[in-house]
Amino acid sequence: MTQTTPVPVTLPPVSFQHLYTLTDAVGLFEHAELTVPRREHGYCVDDVARAFVVAARQPEHTVELAALATTYLHFVLDAQVDDGRFHNRRHVDAPWSDEPSTDDCWGRALWALGTGVARAPELVDWKGLQAFTAGAQQRSPWPRAMAFAALGAAEVLTVHPDDAAARALLADAAALIAPADPLLGTAQVLIPGWRWPEERLSYANAALAETLVAAGSLLGVWKWLTEGLGMLGWLLDTDTAAGHVSVSPAAGWGIGEPRPQFDQQPIEVAALADACARAFDVTADPRWRDAVGRCAAWFEGSNDSQTVLHDPHSGGGCDGLEAGGRNENQGAESTIAMISTLQQAQRLGVAAPGPQAP
Repeated sequence: MTQTTPVPVTLPPVSFQHLYTLTDAVGLFEHAELTVPRREHGYCVDDVARAFVVAARQPEHTVELAALATTYLHFVLDAQVDDGRFHNRRHVDAPWSDEPSTDDCWGRALWALGTGVARAPELVDWKGLQAFTAGAQQRSPWPRAMAFAALGAAEVLTVHPDDAAARALLADAAALIAPADPLLGTAQVLIPGWRWPEERLSYANAALAETLVAAGSLLGVWKWLTEGLGMLGWLLDTDTAAGHVSVSPAAGWGIGEPRPQFDQQPIEVAALADACARAFDVTADPRWRDAVGRCAAWFEGSNDSQTVLHDPHSGGGCDGLEAGGRNENQGAESTIAMISTLQQAQRLGVAAPGPQAP
């Protein structure tokens, strides 16, 4: 077998160019055909909230970026109902088209509001914390919705460490996610070598581990911190092949199934980068910092298809990695995931390894 060595990748700067293209005066269009917004599919809180997160945590808040973030914030606030739940879907020139819930949109909205409270207080002012507190009274039966909400709670606690609503939400999320007994495997499945609280990996997997790391470090619960780091290490090993990131496909992955599989989604890479960045912040272990670099390099071709998913002309990110290339459409979720990953890489100053060369 020919030995290969990594070729360094120069990461592009963070660009919001394509998000401007996908945004109108109301919100962010969910889908695109190539780079053109598909207005007929409308908007969703899931994506608008994620877009606000990356806009709020960008170090340089230009006038243009602040205006973009304000549009997203107003959309999220408008989606909330009196009991703290959130609508998700809205059509162009039409009211909300679904019932409010505590599904993923609720969790992501709280993530956005918490991020705004911590990182863009000049935009959210007291209304952002008030809306977060109202939403934080709810609970979701879905672990990922709780994880997303918990990440918002973790943001609030960085600036308001005694906030009771945020502390309770973060603790409840960790308790829902944490394995019953780490020595036995997980609460649901007892499979040797399977260190995950579900029978299959599905989507935004690393957010579950990140929630435990955040809860353990911010609430001082050693069990959650160690279990979160253990889960994240297992996931990182599982999602790494030949020195590059190789995430579970959109259909999910279970033990014994072949790898790699496709259609690999940018959201998986972004969630892994976020979790590894937090793990590095907590532990200073360079393993996690290096992993963020590999996540960023995934968008630049260091992946199972050796295909670049970043479009330097539009500033967008392609919608998925296929066995023979990529999905050429550049929707909101994929572009936000790329921005988020590049932000973490830029913040940590990582050097990104590139595709393997013969």
